[in-house]
Formats: sequence, C-alpha cells, structure tokens
Amino acid sequence: MAAAAAQGAWALPAADDRSTLRLLLASPYFLSGCAFALLLLFALVWWRRRPADPEEVERGRREYLSRVGRIVEGEILEILEEATPPALPAGKSSGRRRDAANPPGEGAANGARHLVRYTYSISGVTYETAQDVTGFEERACLHQLISGQQASVKYDPQSPGNSMLIAEDWSGLH
Repeated sequence: MAAAAAQGAWALPAADDRSTLRLLLASPYFLSGCAFALLLLFALVWWRRRPADPEEVERGRREYLSRVGRIVEGEILEILEEATPPALPAGKSSGRRRDAANPPGEGAANGARHLVRYTYSISGVTYETAQDVTGFEERACLHQLISGQQASVKYDPQSPGNSMLIAEDWSGLH
C-alpha cells in the first residue's frame, strides 16, 4: 500500500486531454506567450532578410509600370552621361548581378551610366525626372535623341511621379 501511495504521488493526475488543451488555450499567459514568440520570430526573419538588389527593384518597378501605366506625352530635357564608381578590388563583390534584362551596354563598358532627363504634365502638374537607360542604349537610340524631342511617358495613375521612358517590353522614345 505504501508503494502504491508513493507511486501515486509521482504520477500525474488523470485528466482528459481536451480539458487540458482548453485550459491552456483559455490562459491569457499561454496566448500572450505564443503571440510574443510569433512576433519574435517575424522580427528575426525581417532582421535577417537579404537586402534588395537595386537593379532588381528597378526592374520590378518597370514591370509594374508596363502593366498598370498610362501614357502621356512628355519632352526630353537632356541626355546625361555619368561616370560609374570605380570597380571593387579583386575578390570583392558589390552584390550586383547583370542579367539578360539589363545587359551591360556600351555605357557600362566605357564606365558611364546614361541618364535621360524628361518632363511631362498630368492634370496641370508638371513632373521632371530622369531614368537610367544604361543597358537600353541601343534600343533607346541615344545617338538620335535630342533636347526638346517629344516622347511618350508611361506613369502610374495612383502615383503620377512614378514614370518611365523605356523598359524591357515598352519604349516611349520616338
């Protein structure tokens, strides 16, 4: 009898598994602990995420504008050629990748980025911006562009300041 009493002292009380689960789920401490653990997990994933590649972000912006953009007439203000930063030492990587959508063009080969500044008006508001057309030099026919030339501009109707002159599947340069 003493052995049974000693064994009973260490044994868990017989309880229905469902009632134990109900008690856990009804406990505000258990629920707040789970919520805190989930929040901590999301914070850790957000903190460890890979930084976005600027070229990939730009490509996504152009794809979005190709899908939802509206077209308005604009004007080329000037064509700029800017020097790119010097290359990193051997063995170092900037994290940037080139691909078929943005191949290295003649501008990239000679160490320059080509920017086209342009202006357009929507509902009485005039916007002035520039687009980096490096990789699209041949398609943009940069050697034929001049200041004052008319061009079609594709813009986001929800955010008219977001616009482009040229993309992988569209060109507003005449």
